[in-house]
Amino acid sequence: MGVPVPLPGPVPRISRPCSGRASAWAELLRLPALFTVPGDALAGAAATGARPGPRTLLAIGSSLCLYEAGMALNDWADRAEDAAERPHRPIPSGRIRPAAALTAAGALTGAGLALAAGAGRPALAVAGPLAATVWAYDLALKHTPAGPAAMAAARALDLLLGAAATGGTRAALPCAALLGTHTLAVTAVSRRETTGGSVLAPLAALATTGALTRLVTHRRTRLPAGRRAAAAPGLPGPGLPGPGLPGPGLPGPGRAGGPPRAAGVLTTALGAAYAATAARPYLHAALNPSPPLTQRAVGGGIRATIPLQAALAARSGSAGTALLVAALIPAGRMFARRAGMRKVSIT
Repeated sequence: MGVPVPLPGPVPRISRPCSGRASAWAELLRLPALFTVPGDALAGAAATGARPGPRTLLAIGSSLCLYEAGMALNDWADRAEDAAERPHRPIPSGRIRPAAALTAAGALTGAGLALAAGAGRPALAVAGPLAATVWAYDLALKHTPAGPAAMAAARALDLLLGAAATGGTRAALPCAALLGTHTLAVTAVSRRETTGGSVLAPLAALATTGALTRLVTHRRTRLPAGRRAAAAPGLPGPGLPGPGLPGPGLPGPGRAGGPPRAAGVLTTALGAAYAATAARPYLHAALNPSPPLTQRAVGGGIRATIPLQAALAARSGSAGTALLVAALIPAGRMFARRAGMRKVSIT
């Protein structure tokens, strides 16, 4: 980017270069996709039966940093490929130097590990492998058969990071497996987003979406141990309301069987939202596997991550956390619209 020549007059024009640089970084880091990240830690915390707290916020911060590190590293690693297939991207177009992108990836990784350490040793024990998986994917595994599995492992570990920061990872393993399976399907479709031509990948993703929707919504909601204790008359769990004092998503004792029933209804609604968001673009890409429709399918799969996270939180009996995650859907759209980033690719 050349040095702007000052124009005559009392008011120098300095806003356009600054705005262009900020826009380039927003495109490199794919900021609209950030709204798909907090739900990982929140769903992980819900799976343990814990309410979100300060350690959950640290886990979310760690997830955001590691996610953005992966975005910056992705474009650095793909700079030669992007020069041929996506010359408009920030690095091949010259708007961001490769060294700057690599430096940002390293700094964001360090910040993510530091935030995880602040959430406790268990969280750091998950964040370390998560960071290693991100770097291994971008630098070595992306274009190999192990690429989709590595990306799926990263998403699953991100959910477990939220669980480790609040209660423990064992109870969150089923939710991590479901989220990882969804990510596996989206990543498999994304491998042909610039060339198209693949019918099998979107069909497999469509079938996976249907299977995941059934697993999330048709399995009877089971409250974690802490919430089962809170729901039992006269046996309040630690940090949860006692008899006659309903908490978020937990109706009062006058409604027998209320918590599982209410959570089940919410889980079904969110599961339907997940299926609706992902299934249609997958179907279109299967019927016409052109690059534009394949890219839309990938974008739909990424956006469907949020209602899936919310459904997993509701499935764990945390209606309040589920609604909080679901609120990220309109928030992300509003952010992209107000920031003028509706054309920024999230893939």
